[in-house]
Amino acid sequence: MDNAGKEREAVQLMAEAEKRVKASHSFLRGLFGGNTRIEEACEMYTRAANMFKMAKNWSEAINCLNAAIDIYTDMGRFTIAAKHHITIAEIYETELVDIEKAVAHYGQSADYYKGEESNSSANKCLLKVAAYAAQLEQYQKAIEIFEQIGANTMDNPLLKYSAKDYFFKAALCHFIVDELNAKLALEKYEEMFPAFTDSRECKLLKKLLEAHEEQNSEAYTEAVKEFDSISRLDQWLTTMLLRIKKSIQGDGEGDGDLK
Repeated sequence: MDNAGKEREAVQLMAEAEKRVKASHSFLRGLFGGNTRIEEACEMYTRAANMFKMAKNWSEAINCLNAAIDIYTDMGRFTIAAKHHITIAEIYETELVDIEKAVAHYGQSADYYKGEESNSSANKCLLKVAAYAAQLEQYQKAIEIFEQIGANTMDNPLLKYSAKDYFFKAALCHFIVDELNAKLALEKYEEMFPAFTDSRECKLLKKLLEAHEEQNSEAYTEAVKEFDSISRLDQWLTTMLLRIKKSIQGDGEGDGDLK
């Protein structure tokens, strides 16, 4: 089926969904299965959204998903609503490249998951929010999320290994804002989570703080290279580490490289 065919089918599904929503609101809905019609409408909106996605008609796909979300939240089915918010967030993230809208939908999804006590799913969404907040220079928002998830995971035997990553990311956000803040935060994290002290992330932070204090960009770069040779730095970490390095070089006239 070509894109035009997919769009035609999607439009028909939307029309059918809207009919069922109207029928479910009729006076006799209690006698004739109003809830069944509503559920069918949700399924049709979701199928229409998938058809629009295949046809790369992103705005119509989002409209269909939002229509389904409205119904699911009215029915108290917040887990499915949360999944639809993630789908919308992913469209904004990868197709429409509107990061602020992606963040808003990831945040809404996290709220619904929290309400249903699906903390693991909520955390995945919140980590997306934190990572993007830092990229958008909303460092305080990022710090609060990374610290909160770090504190929630450090006592969980299955998740505590990840806690060091969250405290590391929070400390980097502090560092971009202010060196002293980063030092104080690092002390706090070591006190809260003693296992953090022996981590490679904590040792790197201490080397970076020392290099920054001495305004020694070579020592800074060397510490990053040593870390990267064992644990590859992803794009987010590289971006944050470069932002800190620019403050060593004063007005940021350096070569913009870490390696």
